[in-house]
Parts: sequence; C-alpha cells; structure tokens
Amino acid sequence: MEVFLLMTNKRSNFTSKIGFILAAAGSAVGLGNIWRFPYLVAQYGGGTFLLCYLILAVTFGFALMVAEIALGRKTRLSAIGAFPALNKKFGFVGVLASLVPILILPYYSVIGGWVIKYFTVFISGQASAAAQDNYFPSFIAKTGEPIFWFALFVTITAVVVILGVEKGIETVSKFMMPVLVVLTVGISIYVLTIDGAWEGVKYYIQPHMADFSLKTLLAAMGQLFYSMSLAMGIMITYGSYMKKSTNLEHSVRQIEIFDTAIAFFAGLMIVPAVFAFSGGDTSKLNAGPGLMFITLPKVFDSMPLGTLLGTVFFVLVFLAAVTSSISLMETIVSILMDRFHWSRKPTSILVFVYLLLMGIPSSLGFGIWDFIKPLGMSILDAFDFISNSILMPIVALLTCFFVGFVIKPKTIIEEAESEGATFKAKKLFTVVIKWIAPIILVAILISSVLSAMGLYVL
Repeated sequence: MEVFLLMTNKRSNFTSKIGFILAAAGSAVGLGNIWRFPYLVAQYGGGTFLLCYLILAVTFGFALMVAEIALGRKTRLSAIGAFPALNKKFGFVGVLASLVPILILPYYSVIGGWVIKYFTVFISGQASAAAQDNYFPSFIAKTGEPIFWFALFVTITAVVVILGVEKGIETVSKFMMPVLVVLTVGISIYVLTIDGAWEGVKYYIQPHMADFSLKTLLAAMGQLFYSMSLAMGIMITYGSYMKKSTNLEHSVRQIEIFDTAIAFFAGLMIVPAVFAFSGGDTSKLNAGPGLMFITLPKVFDSMPLGTLLGTVFFVLVFLAAVTSSISLMETIVSILMDRFHWSRKPTSILVFVYLLLMGIPSSLGFGIWDFIKPLGMSILDAFDFISNSILMPIVALLTCFFVGFVIKPKTIIEEAESEGATFKAKKLFTVVIKWIAPIILVAILISSVLSAMGLYVL
C-alpha cells in the first residue's frame, strides 16, 4: 500500500479531458481500423455487420473500456500494479496484461516501418513501381532496408514517450488526431468522385441479410475487441493519468464514437476505391498487409492524382500507426516505472533498445530467416497470434471475472461516480461485465484458435 500511495502522489496527468480522449482514441485507432475493418464490413453483410459492430461497441466494448480505465484511475497504477493493489491474489492478471504490449510493439513497429517506406516511395514519385506485384514481397525480403525503416519508426515513437504524458503524448495526440480525421474524411470525399465508386459505397453500407451468420457476429466481436485497444494494459495506463474530475462514462462514449467513425470512414475510403478499380471484384479486399501494400498502390496508380492521394493516404496510415505505437510503448514504460521505480528517460531508452532487438527477428522472418516457422507461421505472425488471439482474450476474461466477482462492479461504479459524476449505464455495465462479455470472449478465443488450426476460417 505504501508503494500505491507513493505512485498516486507522483503520477502524471493528462491536463484536459480532450487530451485524454484524443490520446485514448489515438491508441484505439490503429492499423486494424484501416486494413481489417473495411474487409470485414465488405465480406460480412455490409450494413448488417456495421449494425452488429455498433451494438457490440455500446455494450461489450463500453463495459470493458470503462472497467479498464476505472481500474487505472482508482489505483493510479499501470496494469502490473493495479490488480494487486486491489487484490494481491490477482497480481498475475497484471503480469499477463503487461506481456501483451511487450509482445505486440516490436512486430507492430516493423509494419510501421513499412508504412514510412511507402510514404517515401509515393512522395518521391515512384507510385508505379510500388504498384508492381513483386514490389512489396521483394522489399520485405531484404535485410537492411526494412530494419532501417523499422528503427526510424521506433525512434519517432520513443521520442514522444520520452517527452512524457503532458509534453509528449497529449501534445502529439492533440495535433495528430485532428489531422488524421481531416485526412480520412477528405480522402473519402475524393474517392466518392471516382467513376464506379458509388457502387462500392452501396456494397459497403447496404445490409446483406443473406450474408449474416454466426461468422458475422464473431468477426464483429473480434474486430471490436482488437480495435479498441482492450486487454493490452493501455486503457489501464491511460486511466491512471486521468483526472478524477473527468467524467469517465462520457469519455468512454466519445472514444468509442471517435474510433468507430475513423474505422467507418476508412472503409468508405478503401472499399469504393478498390471496388471501382477491380470492377466489383470483392476478392481484392483482403484483410492484411496485402490490401495496404499491394492492392491499394495499384488502385492509386490507376487514379487521377493517384500519387498525391497515395502520399496523403500513407501519411494518414502513419498517424494511425504511430499514435497506437506511442500508447503501447507508454504502457511498457509505465509498467517498468511502477514496478522498479525508475525515472522516465532511462526507462524509455531501455525499452527503445529492447524494441530494436526484438523487432529485428520479425523483420528478418520475411527474408533470411524465413525458414524459421514458429507454430507454422512467420515470426511476425506467430507473435501476432500469441498476443492477439491467445493472451488478449484470456486477459480480458480474467479482468471480467476480477471486476465482476472479486472486487465487484460496485468498485468500478463508485470510481465512475466519484466527485459527483453520473454513470447512467451502470446497470448495463454490471450485466455485461459479469455475464455477456465473458461469453463473447470465450467465443473469440475459441474461434481464433480454431482459425489458426485451419478448422474454422473467419
């Protein structure tokens, strides 16, 4: 308890409600919003998928995010300290939660490096070269160049984190997130002027009830879970920097709206463009790096002002990627600072070195180390599977049990209602966190494992 009080007194804070919301939204808005959400909407019923996603966002996603932010704000600690501060027997949940960003950030930064590379390609007028089928595979198969771009991405991330919560994360988020919104909406509007784009819009938002199935629901569950930065320790960490005077319920709702809106506009930007380019061939809407680094360069190369549009697009993607990487690194730094009582700068430098060392295998896994296949996957995909498909659902499930049955929902409700704040959805929160969310998380975990085994494909 002595350590808990010490950290409470010394904890940094976001200086404003908007600073917290933009930072948390920046964490939630990442590469998954841009290359996975459009694919899922297009493949699983268009408007039907969107409706499922929205219902889950205001129930399942809301409850989990409230719980995590409240845990952080109540204890003024990151995940590694928040759980044992409230119940020592559940310290292991904090350890598991802490492992998630430690595993994710190195390989995520490798992809961030690819984004910077493609920005330089487009801004230097080499869009036609990037549109060739073999450009991306040959690039990631190289040894030195991908590592260089990866190291640059990590360096940018580290500089922001070293500057701290107020001067670094909050300041950068206040600048980057409005720019990201403007670019996303702007590109979407331009895409709608392209011949054939409106057919893609219709395909994107029109409900296709014939395509609705259990897979649709599971896909919406999974996307929401990963999209909102849940079970990574991020929201607990950011919650620990949140002022008591900030209304928690309102803040979570605004983060949800921000994240969902960006994802929707990303789809409105990508699906019609690909649809128009391919003549309605939905197979071009793949869910992974192929969409961003192979299909979209071809689309931009075929468009009027395509080079300019591609340049702006990769600026947008960079902003989405780096705001998420900042939150992941800040979470790791905060965990180490809480655990070992280190100061920010040396801790950040240590994490920076760790990221450089751990990211290299993920990069080389597509080149000289492509013979290494943990779990039958590339090194990057293996890290992604372990962290996203196994650890995150388990951590979220344990968090639900911890909040629902150990410290009880009233602990979170009291925190949400501190300093006279209202929590209108507290009954919904209680039901979801105790009963509905665990069922959803078990479904996500089972479907992810079966999918990885080739027994079930989303």
